[in-house]
Parts: sequence; structure tokens; C-alpha cells
Amino acid sequence: MKSSTYDVAIIGAGIVGLATALKLVQKYRLSLIILEAENEVAAHQTGHNSGVIHSGLYYKPGSMKALNCVSGREAMYRFCEENEIAHDRCGKVVVATHPSEIPSLNMLEERGRANGLDGIRRLFPQEIREIEPHVNGIDGLWVPQTGIVDYKDVAKTYARLILESGGEIKTNSRVIGFSNEHNLIKLQTTSSEIETKNLINCAGLRSDRIARLCGEEPGLQIIPFRGEYYEIVPEKEYLVKNLIYPVPDVRFPFLGVHFTRMVHGGVEAGPNAVLALKREGYKKSDISIPDIAYYGTYVGFWRMAFKYWKMSISETYRSLSKYAFVKALQRLVPDLQLEDVHPAGSGVRAQALSSDGKLLDDFSIVERQHQVHVLNAPSPAATASLAIGETIATMAEKNFQLVKI
Repeated sequence: MKSSTYDVAIIGAGIVGLATALKLVQKYRLSLIILEAENEVAAHQTGHNSGVIHSGLYYKPGSMKALNCVSGREAMYRFCEENEIAHDRCGKVVVATHPSEIPSLNMLEERGRANGLDGIRRLFPQEIREIEPHVNGIDGLWVPQTGIVDYKDVAKTYARLILESGGEIKTNSRVIGFSNEHNLIKLQTTSSEIETKNLINCAGLRSDRIARLCGEEPGLQIIPFRGEYYEIVPEKEYLVKNLIYPVPDVRFPFLGVHFTRMVHGGVEAGPNAVLALKREGYKKSDISIPDIAYYGTYVGFWRMAFKYWKMSISETYRSLSKYAFVKALQRLVPDLQLEDVHPAGSGVRAQALSSDGKLLDDFSIVERQHQVHVLNAPSPAATASLAIGETIATMAEKNFQLVKI
């Protein structure tokens, strides 16, 4: 019979929270519960993910992103094979369409090699067209480690294995209250009160609010950016074989609009990156005055807005104009026409922003006695989820005094 007081409570049943829970129940003798605000797992960032298994190409060597992505990528491939989850290590091309992009492409190649991406190679224009016949490019990079998967399938498998190992997942349980008495944490949720000895915050879009609720000042604020996608009509899917990416603007933690073949069929194009007017603002019409006030009164938000106003105008224009969106796509695939795409889904990225207006690029995980807070886990968090889960489990072992199985 399970104790009414848990050894570990995890807030958030996205892919990072689930991967962390899976590592904990597999390695330690404990009682564990995951508290999820929505009525299912993977309801937000995980469930709206584009499905790319990232290679580790973009990230500064030695950063948490680079280290976790490279090891997490291979762990993800192994996990998918072992659990018969549909996936494909299909590779991708990164394409330069203008001479000004060549220095950034050179930097990406250097980073990729530093991160151990064996097999990446430069592509002449003819070689680009041998891989992607309809792509326009003056220089390119082939990255064979990149793949595709449905992260909802992965998350549901994590959840099944957690339950089979004795863990619990409680949905419709948004955390709204916190108290700490005699080294026992009490969490008030919308469904009940939970007692736990230790807490891990994997709340994604609400991770900063949960941290503050728990008495931790994160020193940052989560700003929601909506990424909108178009889908290529079936009769024009031949224009894209696998994955086609532009050379990204190194000033921003976004990769630019690109083409992604989906593991269950179809081809998506996007996303842009526009400010969402609600934490979970998947539609343009989603507006929350309290959410706007929350980040609108944050000094870091206005410093960011002043610094990147030109980019903001450009992204907003692409959001409002299908013509502008398609024009950006035509830089990579000129044969694509306006009628060849129609609006598809969207996702909201939890982007951490510091008070000086800097968009945090690396993962940020804060450990305290009996608490761990995952404050920034943007892409490639889904790819790296098993590695991040392992990292958090190691922190938990040290701070929570857990007993190995």
C-alpha cells in the first residue's frame, strides 16, 4: 500500500517531467507522483512539437544543450527502437541562399564537428539538389544524425513505463498552493492536497510562477512565443524529401522557418516566432490580460522589445500575411506557391528572459535542498529528454537522499 506522503512529487507531465520520473522510478526505491494541470500528458510544448530529433549542430560546445542533446539524441533513438516507436534517422540539409550566410554556415560546421557529429559534410549546389532536388542554395551542410519522431508517442510510452514501475500520474491537478512545514512540502492542487518530501518543478510555461510559489526567486521570467506552421498539400509533398533548414540568425534562439517531413505522413513548414498574448496562446485570438500584465510589467521584456523590435515586426508580419510566410519559404524551395500550403497547427515555446532583456539560450536547472526547478528547457529538450532526466535524477540523488534499487 502506497504512503500518503510521497518521496518525490513532479509538477508537469510534459516530456521533461515524464523523462525525469522514468529515470527516478527505474533507479531508486521511492514513491512518486506527477501532478499535471491538464487532462492528459504532453498537452502543451511536447504535444505541439514539430517532431525533430535534433543532432546537436547548433549548440555551443560544452554547453548543457550540446552535452545533453548529443547523448540524449542517441538515447532517444535507442528508446524508440526498444519500444517500437515510429521514427526515422533521415538526416537534414542546412542551406545558405546568400553569400552573407556563409560565415554562419562555417560556424555551424565547426560546432557540429566539435560536438562529435561524424559524417557531416559541406554540399556544393549540385550536391544539395541530389539530396533535395527542389532546393535553392549556394552552399549547404548535410547532417545525417537528425531524425523525426512523434514526441506524443514518446511521452505516452514514458507515462506507461512510469505507471508500470509504480509511479502515479494525476491529471487535472494544477498546483495553486505551497507550504513547507517540518521538512514536509504540502502542495494544494485544484483536485486535492499532496504531501511530499521532495519536489521537482518541470512546469514548462509556468515554471517561473511555480518557482516563485515555492519561495524560489528564479531571476528570470518565462515569455511565451507562438510558432505557427503551414502544411504542404499532398500533391506538392514531393518538393520536400526530408528536412530542409535555413542558416539561422545566430543572435536568436530560433532556427527560422524550415521544412519538416512528419513521421506519420505529411510535410510541415514553419515556424515563425511571435509573442503570444497568453501563456498557452495557440491561436491569434487567445488573449489573457493577467498574462500580458505579468510580462508587460517586467523590465526585461521591454529591454528585449527595444533590442529586437525589427525582428518582432518581421515575425508579426509573417504571422498576419500568408504571402510573406510563403515568400520566406520560397527562399529555400522556389517552386512552392501560395496555393500549395494551408494553415496547420501551432506551438508555444516557453522562452526564459533575464532582467537585462537577454533571451536565455542554454538549459537552466536550479537545485535547492529538497527542490529542483527546471527553469529553461527549450529545444532540444524533447530530443535530450532522457539525458536531462538523468541529469535531474543525479541532482535529486544528492539533494533528496534517495536510495538506489
